[in-house]
Amino acid sequence: MAHLLVVESWVGAMGRLLPAALEERGHRFTFLTRDLRHYLRDAPEGVAHPLLRASAIVTAETNDTERLVPLAGRLHTALPFDGVLTSCDYYLPATARIARCLGLPGPAPEAVEHACRKDATRRVLAAAGVPGPRFVVRERPADALAAAREIGYPLVVKPVDLCAGMFVRRVDDERELAGACEAIAAFPVNARGARRAPQLLLEELLTGPEVSVETVTHRGAVHVVGVTDKTLGGAPAFIETGHMFPAALGPDDLRAVTETAVAAGRALGLDDVVAHTEIRLTPQGPRVVEVNPRPAGNRITELVRRVTGIDLVAACVDVALGRRPDLERRDTGLRSAAIGFLLPETAGTLAGVDGEAAVRADPGLLELQLHGPGRAVAPAADNNGYLGHVMAGDPDGPGAGARVAALLGALRPRVVAA
Repeated sequence: MAHLLVVESWVGAMGRLLPAALEERGHRFTFLTRDLRHYLRDAPEGVAHPLLRASAIVTAETNDTERLVPLAGRLHTALPFDGVLTSCDYYLPATARIARCLGLPGPAPEAVEHACRKDATRRVLAAAGVPGPRFVVRERPADALAAAREIGYPLVVKPVDLCAGMFVRRVDDERELAGACEAIAAFPVNARGARRAPQLLLEELLTGPEVSVETVTHRGAVHVVGVTDKTLGGAPAFIETGHMFPAALGPDDLRAVTETAVAAGRALGLDDVVAHTEIRLTPQGPRVVEVNPRPAGNRITELVRRVTGIDLVAACVDVALGRRPDLERRDTGLRSAAIGFLLPETAGTLAGVDGEAAVRADPGLLELQLHGPGRAVAPAADNNGYLGHVMAGDPDGPGAGARVAALLGALRPRVVAA
């Protein structure tokens, strides 16, 4: 049995999957957080709170890495750790630094820092010749307006250090770019209370289907677990509305996207890490959208597990302990699995969701989770605005996506206008 230090977490799917994976393997963990209330506000209904699995909970300022690393060292002296990890993007660089300081397994901090900063990722990949969009980085909105002419409209503007598609927008002219830059500047602190970098990333608009490549790298060996199909909506935002695993790609496209993802991870220097690399299949070939040095969110890890039997969350724990992860494929009875997200279209208070009983009766249903009545909602602007999700599988082929689309279409949210 191992003892791990977990530095912060998400409150959604990964916030539940990671503690469960630790418990299933007989491990224990100490949880380190700056604000325990952040997690208690979103306690899951009907089940024990995931943090109850922790052996200890320590409160400290996790946003101050220079103080956090020596604190982790003192904790390591009193409560020896065998590994350190996090499921929250904002703390991946600090976690890598802690692992290096304590002499524990983990990816190189410099590699994680470059992967977690979108502007740094662009520079590293461009220098290595890994294909991506044309881009410029500017700090002041006025400079961004001038630099946009180097790329040409339409383009994409995004902050360099936020997650879940927050403030990522397509812009078609100077007026829209100015508005997008103002919105980013008006959000100077992230959801965890840390001050954000002021840089603005402007990118060429990539067209074509988007996929993600799920990989596990351990001691220099890269294992491609598979490729996930992604659907996007909510223009001019880029909201993930659904996923299917495996993606319905031909062999040439499959090879091209996996080779691009592997090249991106190597260029960044990522090792001993589970990664989720998003790629657009443009008419000119694959182009990297971003590289995430952690397991995929939005329950993609569950889609992978349902189809292949491979548990990417458990693999994340294994590589954090320096152990060889179990990546053997098993026959699960499913050939594809998909998830679709229910999005609010109007602002107000959620009164309920019609059609739930019929969806629950569908024989292909794997999961149905819906928010209850009384929740304040607004039209989604990023991946944080879902009302719930539907997951379904197909035992015969790549039909899970179509099945989820049909089930999602049968759900009708009732929103009472404010």
